[in-house]
Amino acid sequence: MEEDIQKAVKVLMAGGTILYPTDTIWGIGCDATNNRAVQKIYKIKERLKKSSFIILLEKESKITDYVEKVPDILWDLLKSIDSPTTVIYPKAKNLTKNVIAPDGSIGIRVVKDEFCRRMISEFNKPVVSTSANFSGEASPLVFKDISEEIKNKVDYIVKTNRNKLNKIKASTIIRIKLSGEFEVLRQ
Repeated sequence: MEEDIQKAVKVLMAGGTILYPTDTIWGIGCDATNNRAVQKIYKIKERLKKSSFIILLEKESKITDYVEKVPDILWDLLKSIDSPTTVIYPKAKNLTKNVIAPDGSIGIRVVKDEFCRRMISEFNKPVVSTSANFSGEASPLVFKDISEEIKNKVDYIVKTNRNKLNKIKASTIIRIKLSGEFEVLRQ
């Protein structure tokens, strides 16, 4: 796993794209602070530029590096949730503009998957996460279901966890409002 982490981080640092396991499904990722890298993902997925992506972080304390304000209630909420949860925060900062939604918000998930967490920690920046498919197609549930065309378009394919079957479930999505209140969009 360590060698795989080092190779993935090297590609991320060079502005490349990776195909990697997350705590939900396999994703296509890149440096969330690098405009060109994010452009590559839009091209790979054949996705419209008005769509935004989520970013992954390895620990909760990093959230404040990428959003202006985190309501106090959220810290308790994050500690109480055991399943993968994406939180949409208003007023993103320190990210490339093409990863942020038109309204200025950003979706962030703090990962629990060991490979993903260690890779992001080593990289020391947020990583984009988007499903490993073309826009409009169903997300592949396991590595073997990812199209060869997608595999051929990324710069590096992680070897770790290719045969692992996660409990396939999309993450819970919570939106934080400017008022500090929140709403559950998907459970």
